[in-house]
Amino acid sequence: MSEEILKNYPELATEGLPTVKQRLDISNKAVTQMAIEASLSCIKAWGRPLSSITHLVYVSSSEARFPGGDLHLARGLGLRPDVRRVMLSFTGCSGGVAGLRVAKDIAENNPGSRVLLATSETTIVGFRPPSARRPYDLVGVALFGDGAGAVILGVDPIQGIETPLFEIYSAVQEYLPDTEKTIDGKLTEEGINFQLGRELPQVIEDHVEGFCKKLMKERGGDGSEFEYNEMFWAVHPGGPAILTRVESRLNLWPDKLSASRSALRDYGNASSNTIVYVLEYILEESRKKREKGDKDYEWGLILAFGPGITFEGVVARNLLS
Repeated sequence: MSEEILKNYPELATEGLPTVKQRLDISNKAVTQMAIEASLSCIKAWGRPLSSITHLVYVSSSEARFPGGDLHLARGLGLRPDVRRVMLSFTGCSGGVAGLRVAKDIAENNPGSRVLLATSETTIVGFRPPSARRPYDLVGVALFGDGAGAVILGVDPIQGIETPLFEIYSAVQEYLPDTEKTIDGKLTEEGINFQLGRELPQVIEDHVEGFCKKLMKERGGDGSEFEYNEMFWAVHPGGPAILTRVESRLNLWPDKLSASRSALRDYGNASSNTIVYVLEYILEESRKKREKGDKDYEWGLILAFGPGITFEGVVARNLLS
């Protein structure tokens, strides 16, 4: 929210007015622009032309329109008309890791493909003005943020042209029965109304270890041969309490979630995008460790938690380690 937006849409500052159209007018345009900028930055770093993108996976819980944001993003980037598109809507905080899972499956089942995964989110659709009957949610406003992220996935990298950063080895999704009200969102005339249950950190703490063991079995064996502190951890920072609960339940060393805490500190919980920021910080940490000659960790887990409650997880190799 900015002074410019409030000047152009003063009705957003009055509680109870039907403003979903105005919010979507702002959000639909903003998320596409952010996704374009993030994607172009990613493609530039990748080093190959736009025409090499064969598939697009677009993730956003911040827009609603027909045609969807995947088409608007493809057009905005100038991708080929025959690029094959998938859109993941309203997956919330787990959307970025869900996007990795979907893009991995596409890449592995289409030899020679290059999949652009883009995520883009804004909090404008959930903004609530102060009111006499409800205190202003300073915690929520401070915790959540806007932004976009992008990665490119494929198999058989071209030597000398493509430099792979991570190997997405396997991916798992699981939802917890009877928890659908713990993260509850409704699209109303006043925008999206989110309700996060106070029990959310406890629910994640109670189930995260079992989910991690299931993930590690994907590497072979029964998973018991893997030591949590001998891996890197890319955990979506839903909030400080969630990170603390995960750290405590798994007995992780304090530095294990440093990338997640850095992303939360610098960008807030930007929903599906945030896991991209966390992975960027992990790469930064790897480069610093290599320069110092310190030990780095090759294998790790990428985790996120979203509506459902849905757990998304990836077993990955850090190829810079």
